[in-house]
Amino acid sequence: MEDFVIKLRCTHCGQKIDVPVSYAGKNIKCPKCQNIVVIPKAENAAPVGEQGGLSDSKSGTKYAGFDHALFDIPPEDKAANQLGSRDGVSEKNLGELHKPVENTTLDEAKSFGERKLPFFIDIFLYPVSFWGLVNLTIIIAVPLLLDFLQKIMIIQLSCLFGLIALVINVFVFLFMYWYFAECVRDSAEGGLRAPNVRGDVPGAVDMFLQMVNIIGCLLIFFLPFVIYVLVAGRIDVIFWLLLIYAVFFFPMALLAVVVLDSPVGLNPRLLYSSISITFRQYCGLALLIVAAILLIGTLGRKGDESGYLAFIIRCATIYLVFVAAHLLGRFYWRNRGKLNWKV
Repeated sequence: MEDFVIKLRCTHCGQKIDVPVSYAGKNIKCPKCQNIVVIPKAENAAPVGEQGGLSDSKSGTKYAGFDHALFDIPPEDKAANQLGSRDGVSEKNLGELHKPVENTTLDEAKSFGERKLPFFIDIFLYPVSFWGLVNLTIIIAVPLLLDFLQKIMIIQLSCLFGLIALVINVFVFLFMYWYFAECVRDSAEGGLRAPNVRGDVPGAVDMFLQMVNIIGCLLIFFLPFVIYVLVAGRIDVIFWLLLIYAVFFFPMALLAVVVLDSPVGLNPRLLYSSISITFRQYCGLALLIVAAILLIGTLGRKGDESGYLAFIIRCATIYLVFVAAHLLGRFYWRNRGKLNWKV
């Protein structure tokens, strides 16, 4: 058994991890998110002797070289002979977690997010992961299944089932917005496929707030254009200026609101400075997002039809929404050094 442990947090998900001091300077996989975690090297740290009793001088240098606040090292009387984690790494599976990445260097760890396929192919494969397909199936299939069950339900139970179905549909609707935001954030951290959010789904209130942020961002940029079209009813210079304003600034605003998880992302100064330092790359992103919106809008109008075609169009529309989420997140990933947002 190891003499004492290093306690630290995963830099990707915040998971608390305890590892023996012999792993200092090596890499392991986080038991929660499976991302690579670099274990800090122990400087001037000596293992605790197996013989009973310790002098005060030895005890005082037991964690020399470690930042206690950063690595969450416990008090001296609790640190000895600890293995395992609050959530996590047991003595039995510690070796298994370490083995696959024993020879992984820090540079290899940073390669997370590098594509193996051409860009224009790989972006369309973003939702094609096990959990990505599971979540898309939930978003698409659950409302259809509830609608089908309500149609075949006997009259005596249809009202009660209708209320239950309404609650479930609202939850699925909120989950769709929240998962969209999670896809943006995961892509902003280098993710190449839709993430696994099992166990991380928040309550309805948190998902509602996420939906409010996204819809609020949409309204701020497109509502002036819609109001002008309804009131004026004509195409003129103001029409085009409002449309260009909405289309050009909306992607950056949506990205900022989601990544920062706050309406602070709508700060005009933040948006203007972010666009100016990434102007060339951002113009490419804006064109791709506009193309995705046009395609989604076209499919949405045709989705009013009935039958199998409507189902296929609905699936394609939702699929493209999450491809757009990936495009937003990847823009931040590729330009995170320039943007330097305090996430």
